[in-house]
Amino acid sequence: MTEIDTSVPHSARIWNYWLGGKDNYPVDEAAGDAYTAVFPGIVTIARGSRAFLGRSIRYLVREAGIRQFLDVGTGLPTVDNTHEVAQRLAPESRIVYVDNDPLVLAHARALLTSTPEGATAYEDISLFEPERIIEAAAGTLDPARPTALILSGILGHVTDYDQARDIVRRLLAGLPSGSYLCVNDGSRGTDPAYERAQDAYNETGAVPYFLRPVHQIEAFFEGLDLVEPGVVPVPLWHPEEAAPVAIGQHGGLGRKP
Repeated sequence: MTEIDTSVPHSARIWNYWLGGKDNYPVDEAAGDAYTAVFPGIVTIARGSRAFLGRSIRYLVREAGIRQFLDVGTGLPTVDNTHEVAQRLAPESRIVYVDNDPLVLAHARALLTSTPEGATAYEDISLFEPERIIEAAAGTLDPARPTALILSGILGHVTDYDQARDIVRRLLAGLPSGSYLCVNDGSRGTDPAYERAQDAYNETGAVPYFLRPVHQIEAFFEGLDLVEPGVVPVPLWHPEEAAPVAIGQHGGLGRKP
């Protein structure tokens, strides 16, 4: 098994810390606190992203009748993982998680709980191998049935934008008509303080995460039928609270015709 280095901060553990999780170390807390000292709103963004994921899954189950989920770039287990939200509403839901981070793999057992009626699986495959992902997912999911492809906070790690779009296209090409794409990622144009903090973080030598203009996030949905209200700051997408506030994290949901 790959040795996990706990002496240097890790982006997945920092994100886990911001979400209130326990799978992190003092070095991650220190890095997370240093970031929040520059930009306190990062905790709101992390939790807003997670809340959007939950609302979009509930929509997919209740309104779209989706019972299969392919969650790529899973990250560390926290509260209300994809299978927990989906199976709470539809116990027969089937979920495949995909990541290739040794740290996430070490915690994957926490993602593999399932209702007796449904199923969960974890595949250790890189985002940059879309065809392998689709092939492996077919071991748990029915390739003929509509599937929700979830890319939550992962495309910003793909440095080249054209490559990121190509990955999305290739993943969707392996899914049938009636499938959905769910994306949320850090965005430019809403919160200059967030942009400054993230740009500075990217220069530290840590694994970078690139914020993108909203029109580039919208373009991931090219050829799909966007669910209203389209690509918007995540708190504004089907909000469950009064007076949500826009943040530098945009998301949307689109259906493959």
